[in-house]
Amino acid sequence: MMRYFAIFMLLSVFLSSTPARADDGSKASCYQPEALCLHGLPAAQYQMLLPQMLAQPKPNARPVPVDAQMLHRYSLYQIDPSGITLYDAPNGAPIGELPAGLVFVGMRQQRDGWAEVRRGAWSPLSQLRGVPASTYSGLIFNTPPTRPIAWLLQPTQPSSAPGMPPEPTAPLLARYTPFYLFATARVDGQDWHLVAPGQWLPAQRLAHLVPAQRPEGVKGRWIAVDLTEQTLAAYEDDQLVFATLIASGRPETATGEGLFRIWARFQWSTLFGGSGAEYYYLPSVPYVMYFDGEIALHGAYWHDDFGTPRSQGCINLSLSDARWLYAWTDNFYADAWVYVWRSERDEQAD
Repeated sequence: MMRYFAIFMLLSVFLSSTPARADDGSKASCYQPEALCLHGLPAAQYQMLLPQMLAQPKPNARPVPVDAQMLHRYSLYQIDPSGITLYDAPNGAPIGELPAGLVFVGMRQQRDGWAEVRRGAWSPLSQLRGVPASTYSGLIFNTPPTRPIAWLLQPTQPSSAPGMPPEPTAPLLARYTPFYLFATARVDGQDWHLVAPGQWLPAQRLAHLVPAQRPEGVKGRWIAVDLTEQTLAAYEDDQLVFATLIASGRPETATGEGLFRIWARFQWSTLFGGSGAEYYYLPSVPYVMYFDGEIALHGAYWHDDFGTPRSQGCINLSLSDARWLYAWTDNFYADAWVYVWRSERDEQAD
């Protein structure tokens, strides 16, 4: 009897330290009789992970503080993408135009369904759309994370086992929630991650924080931008101190890879460029840090799509994250290194 008990304990230890994966990528991760499986893992492995999941339900980090007043100041107005006419007063005479594209304006005052967007220049309110600045912010680490971390990119109901449909009664997990990854299983060519007791998420809905290797010659404070996962990490030598989601350049305006240094910094700047449908005019862009010619790290008040490539080549950060990074790279580290790279990702089914 003791012999069988010892064999079972050895098997439990082995299973608890090995991520569960299907042999051929086409079947569920647990082949054993159902009585020996829990939530898609061998029961012994799941039972070993359970106390860890309960003790560490979220990453050992604190969120970057969010300043509601700052977000309100930068909640500007997007004009009609086809362009608008400006008038000298409400229902007045035309005095000019704002071109088509991605164009934002402030609002000096409102009157009778009109808005003064520049001194003496008015537009119908119906041609303006208020865009609230994103409340998202990243994570500050006092100690290294104890296991891999990922952010959820869209609201998702978790599944009780890898490869299974979402549980109808499961809570809807919020977008941008950061999770520890406790186990990984592959089903039908798709990776799934165990993020909480009985909660599995498909890997393609997560942005993974992949550790970057410090480039040769880089010391002190430096920044790593992972274009594959759309994440940014800040390091002190080899210690992670901050991580967040970003939005880099779209495929047609891709952000270049390489090792750069911040060469200019501005607390705010007006960004404009492009032509036709690609024209953009973005006033008062905060916390601008140029590192590759005209490519910069900066805050973005005009969208809430962090974790997805969508810029003209710059690295878009939430306002809260941009302010934190701007302060962290001040003074002695004003010319901090910026390492733009691509982590490797397994091919995953949609």
